[in-house]
Amino acid sequence: MQDPIRIVLADDHPVVRIGVRNMLTVKDGFEVVGEANDGDEAITNTLELEPDILLLDVQMPRLPGLEAMRAIMAGTPTVKILLLTSTITTQQIIEALHIGARGIVLKDALVGHLQTAIRTVYSGDYWIGGKRVINLVSALHDLMQQAQVPQRKTYGLTPRELEVVGTIVEGCSNRDIAKQFNLSEETVKRHLSNIFDKTGVSTRLELALFAIAHQLVTPP
Repeated sequence: MQDPIRIVLADDHPVVRIGVRNMLTVKDGFEVVGEANDGDEAITNTLELEPDILLLDVQMPRLPGLEAMRAIMAGTPTVKILLLTSTITTQQIIEALHIGARGIVLKDALVGHLQTAIRTVYSGDYWIGGKRVINLVSALHDLMQQAQVPQRKTYGLTPRELEVVGTIVEGCSNRDIAKQFNLSEETVKRHLSNIFDKTGVSTRLELALFAIAHQLVTPP
């Protein structure tokens, strides 16, 4: 028999915790191994228990859910975090995914979605908007189309570097970029090195996520 998915449940409302715990039984393949009623407890229990999944309320006392998630991702990056919330803005969703959340479940959809959402993020995919998401970059593009776009920061990137960032988000290879802008591949590599330094990322995927979260590109 496969081991149950180990879960820490962090929500400041006891009634919510009781209801969620009752939905997640060992016979269905889930085990709630710890609970927390504020952000600090969520961090402590997650670091100590190392669960597979953390169900984390966005609105938590003492330390908000997104700030708790930052600390948890720094200390236990293997845990997959599924946010629970009554309401959340598109911009908050984008921020949460950029920090490292694997999905968001609205509390009024817990009965219908919770178990499927947990299995989805446990398997390595994302749960956004009540459905499984495989391509995070594409999903973030869709979210950005819904969001109010404030004046963007450029993080010191030149116009050419911003164009290169756009091609990275589109999934272009160095060869594709070189051909598109009539550059050598060595020049493209230098541009990418400068972009990585300015944005503080180290991989193409991180750059794509950073670019979308910080609105360096305009969704089509």
